[in-house]
Amino acid sequence: MSILKIAFSLFPVLLFLIALVSLDSYKLVRLRSVLISIVIGGVAAIIAYVVNTRLSPLFADSPSLFFRYLSPVIEESLKAIYLIYLIRSHKVGFLVDAAIYGFAIGAGFAVIENIYYIQSLHQSNIMVWLIRGCGTAVMHGGTTAIAAILSKSMTERYDKKVLVFLPALFAAIALHSAFNHFFMPPLLTTIAQLLTLALFISIIFTHSEKALQNWLELSMEDDVQLLENILTGMISETKAGGYLMSLKNNFKGEVVADMLCFLRIHLELAIRAKGVLLLRNAGFQVTVEQEIKEKLTELKFLEKSIGPTGKFALSPLLHTSTHDLWQLYIVQK
Repeated sequence: MSILKIAFSLFPVLLFLIALVSLDSYKLVRLRSVLISIVIGGVAAIIAYVVNTRLSPLFADSPSLFFRYLSPVIEESLKAIYLIYLIRSHKVGFLVDAAIYGFAIGAGFAVIENIYYIQSLHQSNIMVWLIRGCGTAVMHGGTTAIAAILSKSMTERYDKKVLVFLPALFAAIALHSAFNHFFMPPLLTTIAQLLTLALFISIIFTHSEKALQNWLELSMEDDVQLLENILTGMISETKAGGYLMSLKNNFKGEVVADMLCFLRIHLELAIRAKGVLLLRNAGFQVTVEQEIKEKLTELKFLEKSIGPTGKFALSPLLHTSTHDLWQLYIVQK
């Protein structure tokens, strides 16, 4: 019976996660990354259990206050930690992969939480566990996915400091708290949640796929043109070349040469990353060649050589949006 309970309580959220990964036509998130996110979500659930166990006795006179307001803050904050790390380290490029990472973290949290409740509650009614699977478990995945989408959107528009993540975290906490208030009967809440989340994720996926396609087309053309100018020696006749020449007034000649090499390798890797995405979209498996690893090593060496000031001076020529920084992560995977 316990196995059946586990299946009913976990199958819906895992099925939803599989659907999200399947809809990712560009395969932005690899299976290994999804599994790591699930595990980290499970670790967050264990930590949340310890914290909740320590704090809940303080609210013995009003347990509903803890359940409705404090518990959502603790749980959503813990789930958000790894999410913030992923976005700040440029491992998330578009809203699609943000949603997948977020839902995977929430799914891992739900897996541990539901297994705990199955062992603790002697409830034989399968409908209860089905509602937990479609309701509470999907809620955990949904709130973290929404937090991920909002966080990614905010970091594309504003500064990337931790404060940028607060509105998304507040939104996740508010949704979690609203769910715990039980404004509607559990069955109606579950149905409304599933329909709303499915519609929201569908809209996000459609929008993000179009944005990714537009970025690939426009950015690829610019990168190829600039790289061609460098390789053919025509860079000096372009505005980019004129800008590079002007840097000689502020940097030593060998540093400017390293800056040009840095720019060339950065462009080669950027073009390679876009090629990887296009091949994945066509259904091909892509592996990282030794040449790419060597270029990444050389890029890191040149980055140290030119220093932060040199890299900043190159910023008008380098694509430095979160999408473009994410390219370097793609070619390393």
